[in-house]
Amino acid sequence: MKKIISFLILVNLFFCLSAAELTARFVTGEAAKKDSLEESLSYLKDQVAKMNLPAEKRATYVFIATLEEQMALYDQAQKSYAQAASIAAGDAEGMPKKSNEEIVLDAIRCALSSGDYMTADSYLNSAVRNTRNQKIQAYIKLYTQWSALCRAEKVDDIQEPLVMLQAYLKLDSMECLRPAIYLTLWYLTGDKSYSQQLASKYPKSPEAAIVKGDVQLLPTPFWFFVPKSGEAEQGTGSYADTPSSSGTSSSAANETSSSQGQSAASSKTTKWQLGLFKTQSNAKLLVDELKSKGFEAYTTSETRASGTTYYIVLVNEDKSGNMADKLRNAGYDCYAVD
Repeated sequence: MKKIISFLILVNLFFCLSAAELTARFVTGEAAKKDSLEESLSYLKDQVAKMNLPAEKRATYVFIATLEEQMALYDQAQKSYAQAASIAAGDAEGMPKKSNEEIVLDAIRCALSSGDYMTADSYLNSAVRNTRNQKIQAYIKLYTQWSALCRAEKVDDIQEPLVMLQAYLKLDSMECLRPAIYLTLWYLTGDKSYSQQLASKYPKSPEAAIVKGDVQLLPTPFWFFVPKSGEAEQGTGSYADTPSSSGTSSSAANETSSSQGQSAASSKTTKWQLGLFKTQSNAKLLVDELKSKGFEAYTTSETRASGTTYYIVLVNEDKSGNMADKLRNAGYDCYAVD
């Protein structure tokens, strides 16, 4: 009996030590060796459940959330960020340093990306609002206005957030977020002065690349469903309104970069997304239009954590690998999806 008890104690001790030795640095390194992002994510979720050390568990949840966000799994990402922020621990050795307040901001960003303003508001109204960190306060101000935009159903609803964002441009405390503010104002109004200021003052920012057409916004509910006014509502606040930093017209630069980028992506892409709709009938209208032009379009649906169901319009890649170019030449923007 003593031998059996001793054996059980040793086995239990072995498993406890194994869990204690699991570090975020180790498991993220092992995850990187997997053949696909899906396999990496599955492995990480399995390993984080076995971890005992709070700092390692927290860092691993942050890594999981970052991966989910990159995969556009915004509902899952905000939950993983929230899980990390709920763990009272410091930074893990060998992993990026992040405060819990910064992680909460990440959760808010993902909630907004998925159009889940109710969850975003719950995070915004948590203890993070009492921070003394000026940069975090700046993000709270911006995300509060983005949340208001998420709730907007008509053009009149965006007027107050527009006024607030315009006021934020004049505040020194919002300097770190001026590119994002300029981008939001340009996107909502189509006013060329915002895109020109952005490209002139912050030429190397990701936001400037968007207004110049070098990169495109991801097709998230936040950007798709916010009502627009002015030229943006009419669709004339286009990328081509902003001069390219290279001296070439941005429309030409966009055509070249898109062609090169999409050709490279086509070798790995299986389908292209052309639209995201709250109303199934609107998605069907786009599908019918695409079919009339010879494209085999179809829809799929996705229900987010907020309970909202979105209808996604897709076209599969063809054998030539040039479907993106064909769609663009026919006048349709598209985004690669797995």
